[in-house]
Amino acid sequence: MSATTTTPAPASVRLTGQGGTSRHRPGDGRLHRSERIWGRVFIAPPVIGFALFALAPLIFSFYAAFTHWNGLSAPLFSGLTNFRTMATDPQFWQSLWNTLFLMLGIPIGLAISLALALALNRQMPGRAAFRVIYYLPGVSSVAAISILWQWALNGDFGLVNQLLATVGIEGPNWLAEKMWVKPALILMGVWKGIGFSTLLYLAALQSVPRTLLEAAMLDGAGAWRRFRHVTLPMLSPVTFFLVVTGIIGGAQMFAEINIMTPTGGPEFGSATIVWYIWQQGFQNLQLGYATAMSLVLGLMIFLVTAIQFYLNSRNVFTVE
Repeated sequence: MSATTTTPAPASVRLTGQGGTSRHRPGDGRLHRSERIWGRVFIAPPVIGFALFALAPLIFSFYAAFTHWNGLSAPLFSGLTNFRTMATDPQFWQSLWNTLFLMLGIPIGLAISLALALALNRQMPGRAAFRVIYYLPGVSSVAAISILWQWALNGDFGLVNQLLATVGIEGPNWLAEKMWVKPALILMGVWKGIGFSTLLYLAALQSVPRTLLEAAMLDGAGAWRRFRHVTLPMLSPVTFFLVVTGIIGGAQMFAEINIMTPTGGPEFGSATIVWYIWQQGFQNLQLGYATAMSLVLGLMIFLVTAIQFYLNSRNVFTVE
């Protein structure tokens, strides 16, 4: 009969899979626990902030949308009343239409930005200065831009009408006429976003592989065909990004409207959906109805964005 003795492994030896061992110096475990604790301490503020200021209000909004609530007293459950009211509210549909109309500025802005990026991508005198000038609106505050354009679009002494007068055109009272208030806001929106879009297009243009352009040139492709079949497809990821963010930002347009046309414009002609939600919630104290409209708007943005990702999943061109 033989006796077998087993010597316990030292505390500093840890098994690491089948038959493998690794050695850790004494104190490593305590150091790892300390790192985990400090990691949790540093990550706690944003997690707590998200829970308090994003997740909790979102959860509460699902309940508030089904209530009559003025923000001062306790909300009263009302079922689908807010959503039925929304379906028959002409101002809700008018503000939704205004929001969609103002998004016409997205393709206009993209086309102008691409043209500017193509120009700035060439060797030309003062190129760096032009890049800074075009990007200045992107770093300016929305309030300052809105006040500037409120003056520029003034029907009596505005800069836009003065420029039109130099070519013999009598400009309208842009912000006071229903027919012209939305084109005026589109003009301002295009000017405001053109610097950011141009910057992204310029960066994308400089990353187009020269080998592809040279190969197309060797195949006899002219300048237009190289742009159409090489450059433009290579810019599709940037275009997709700008379209998605442009639609999301356009659906949330508020500050410009509230500053330039604080009453929603002539005959409600410039009121966007977010401006109408704000008016119902904080001016008319119908927070339950405003929350219901916010949920519908959020659902619309989600669906449009999901459709965009689906449609562009096979069209966005990349080079490995």
